[in-house]
Amino acid sequence: MNKFTVLFAQVLMVVVSGCGDPVKEHRSPDTAYIGLNHPVQEGWSIRIALTESGIKRGIIEAGHGAEYRVNGHSEQHLDEGIRVTLFDIKDNTTTIITAQKAVIHDNQDIEAQGSVVIRAGGTTSIKTEYIKRTASDKMIRSDRFVTITRLDETIRGEGFESDQALKRYRIFRGSGEAFIKQ
Repeated sequence: MNKFTVLFAQVLMVVVSGCGDPVKEHRSPDTAYIGLNHPVQEGWSIRIALTESGIKRGIIEAGHGAEYRVNGHSEQHLDEGIRVTLFDIKDNTTTIITAQKAVIHDNQDIEAQGSVVIRAGGTTSIKTEYIKRTASDKMIRSDRFVTITRLDETIRGEGFESDQALKRYRIFRGSGEAFIKQ
């Protein structure tokens, strides 16, 4: 045998030993373990509907989204321009939230961060770096610095909570300015 024949036989042996008989061996892809910090699925130009008893309560839009499994639960991580539009029972837009990033939990709680702006009713605007909107009570909360602007007043504080339509809100450790007509 020459060197070429011996080398070819060794390569052939390695290739053949890695192959199974497709008739006898049925293998399925193992997707049970994807890995830590790796998404289960990913998408671009995302649009997610929030519903309650079959009624549309909100629309979430983002340029990119990825679903992760965290402690047995699913989380949607969104980025590239977040826009959350919330509706009242009559399908009227009540609130629009924009942010750089957001996380949507299984229970429809939404956490938004990065240049968060909340607008409601055309007259009220809230700016902060982080908010959490809880689906169970439809409240928006933050423990970060916040600026609330409404008509002729500006209020600043460290943290706030509000209904999602921004009709009733509380600001913590607040200060502000207001213009009084005489």
